[in-house]
Amino acid sequence: MRVDELDEDAFERLVVDELDLLPDDMVDGLDNVVFVTEARPEDGSLDLLGLYDGVALTERGAYGFGELPDRIILYREPLLAISADLEELKDQIHVTLVHEIAHFYGLDDAQLHELGWA
Repeated sequence: MRVDELDEDAFERLVVDELDLLPDDMVDGLDNVVFVTEARPEDGSLDLLGLYDGVALTERGAYGFGELPDRIILYREPLLAISADLEELKDQIHVTLVHEIAHFYGLDDAQLHELGWA
């Protein structure tokens, strides 16, 4: 299957598969977080691959019961646009998941860049 032929369901399955491959110690601490896929960011651009929408673990003072879940969003069209084939798409999904999960744990883009994940 060509990458440009991936529909929403097939893309979402790839994201779930890549999420399942992440180390347990990375995902076990994710509290009140949902993973979603969307076609594009709200501004319609292809510049953003993913987004962490929530309160980082390091900033959760009075955060608790009754809070809406944080969201980690992966954008299908931008990820497809930068991927030449299925293997590259899987790699890009993996890197994007790690990047956005790192934001949940309080790492900013500068720290991620230092670690090679930005």
